[in-house]
Amino acid sequence: MNKKKWLTAILINGVLAIAFFWGGNYQKSPNKVASNIAESQVVESDNTASNQNVDVEPSASSDAETTEIAPTATPGETAKPVETVKPTEEVTPTETAVTDVEKPTATPKSDIQAQPTATPKAAKTSVPETKATAKPVTKPDSKVATTETKQEPKKDKFLTDPVPSGKPKPVEWQDATVDKKKQLTATLSVSAATILDNMDIFNKDKLEVLPADGIIYKAQKVTFYEGESVFDVLLREMKKNKIHMEFSMTPIYNSNYIEGINNLYEFDAGELSGWMYKVNGWFPNYGSSRYVLSDGDVVEWVYTCDLGRDVGGYVATGGAQK
Repeated sequence: MNKKKWLTAILINGVLAIAFFWGGNYQKSPNKVASNIAESQVVESDNTASNQNVDVEPSASSDAETTEIAPTATPGETAKPVETVKPTEEVTPTETAVTDVEKPTATPKSDIQAQPTATPKAAKTSVPETKATAKPVTKPDSKVATTETKQEPKKDKFLTDPVPSGKPKPVEWQDATVDKKKQLTATLSVSAATILDNMDIFNKDKLEVLPADGIIYKAQKVTFYEGESVFDVLLREMKKNKIHMEFSMTPIYNSNYIEGINNLYEFDAGELSGWMYKVNGWFPNYGSSRYVLSDGDVVEWVYTCDLGRDVGGYVATGGAQK
């Protein structure tokens, strides 16, 4: 037991002696002091270099990183990460490029055409579409042109429709020159035979003035002076043969209107009945006072019960030609 105690005491004294020499007031050698200073400087330089690397890396990183480390004020302080939140309004370069491409192609035409995407291809395909829309623009023009060509010339001041080609044009009775030195001949007749086929609508009070065959003035040659009208010849022949005739001047048409012959008046055989005349088979579309006769003309006065349809003069009354 004594040996163990002594050994223990010796170990304790050895440890204390070693501690005294290595620490405390023991004067170290200059070489050891210089080496310790150099080691401490190396450690400090390593620490500062590591701190600088930590500060530089966030600045060189891409925009995708969300944290940055603020530089330390002193070497002893620990660097704390500072969180920085990027603004959500920032647009990446790729997104701005897309929007720049879309803006020029968003034209009114593409909006009208309801293009789903504004790409260069869509712009190319829009060119033939605009050509297709340009075609209907010419169609109304062509339609207008055709309607203008189909439009008939305007009526004259007396509401007379254009006279068919080859037919005599009206001559105003005020401007007509009658030459009594030149006598010409024409054929004249007056008939109300159509009433015989419409006795159901004929005025029964007029039965006594209606000839059995409907002929009021049998077709015969008459003489007239050059420049006289159809009305002039009819009026003279009716007076000569003591046949009743009633007429009235219609200024709007600048012609005398025949109301009744032999006491057979308009509307005596229905609301579409009345007197009409034709020359050489043609029903003129103007009054008898404006038709100047020529030598050899055949003049027929006929009574219609259906606005000219039953005698072939429907066009002259304003109806459409079939």
